Amino acid sequence: MAIWILRFVFLAVSIGVGAALMSAPDFSNAPWLVLPVVILGAVTFIVIDAFTPKKRIEIVSSVYIGIVVGLFLTYLLGLAVTPWVSTLTEGGKGSTAVTNIQLLVSIAICYVCISVLIQTKDDFRFIIPYVEFSKEVKGVRPLVLDTSVVIDGRIADVVDTGILDTQLVMPRFVLAELQAIADSTDKMRRARGRRGLDVLNKLRNKPNVDFTVYERELPEMTGQPVDMKVVLLADHLEGKVVTGDYNLNKVARIHNVPVINLNDIANALKPVFLPGESVQVKIVKPGEESTQGVGYLDDGTMIVVEGGREYIGRMVDIDVTSVLQTSAGRMVFGRYIGPKQ
Repeated sequence: MAIWILRFVFLAVSIGVGAALMSAPDFSNAPWLVLPVVILGAVTFIVIDAFTPKKRIEIVSSVYIGIVVGLFLTYLLGLAVTPWVSTLTEGGKGSTAVTNIQLLVSIAICYVCISVLIQTKDDFRFIIPYVEFSKEVKGVRPLVLDTSVVIDGRIADVVDTGILDTQLVMPRFVLAELQAIADSTDKMRRARGRRGLDVLNKLRNKPNVDFTVYERELPEMTGQPVDMKVVLLADHLEGKVVTGDYNLNKVARIHNVPVINLNDIANALKPVFLPGESVQVKIVKPGEESTQGVGYLDDGTMIVVEGGREYIGRMVDIDVTSVLQTSAGRMVFGRYIGPKQ
């Protein structure tokens, strides 16, 4: 409501200014044209503002501060070169050319200042009233996503729970790897890549998720594999790596970078099976040993059943004999005791 009141006041003030300008001597040739032009300009500004609701304060501030710094540098440069320019123009002749050159230099310097601020806004801390440039983001630490966790898809379900209250960072090089996988000639890889891209679109479209794509690559990333780049970026942002890759998990810990392993989270939330408990499972394929069958629970837990090979395709009762839990997942070992009762 407040923003619409502001827009209404802006439009009313613009109409008042336009009406005042109609009687100005400078517009005596076509006074009737002044008010419509002013109103059209005000309405155009309001429409542009209304159709761009998601404005980032750091981008807007970068433009403002870049212009101010650029104009200040232009002024200092003008003071420095004015005597030299005056000498070359023979006592001030050719002032129009000098003015145009100063205008071009001013535009170029402002452009450079704005470009530098936009590209480095996350790398330094600069505070003025209401505006703060800092690589500190929502939450304690940003979460840097790797390829495996995006393809896995469970990160979207975790975000839906509302348990994560921090920024999700998708590096541009990880996105490029996902696109390469999605364009693969191998059918399975192509399906995995497209699944990953769908998950990213789902995260990006969630209104309550602070999701951003990190565009730049650090100098130390040159020549490094994607997994190592993820670790270096997380270290640079003082964030955490989110992965389901066992090897990346180890590499990140070697470099003292915190890791959130989705398999560890899933294992912590799975029901605990104790030896001697009975479980019902459908045998879906043979195991590695000659008498083993393999089944899966609804949550994806793999169960290896001794004596279950001949019951493939059937629901059976088993006794749990042991449970193996690692960062790569959980496996349950059991012994066939009979068909489902």
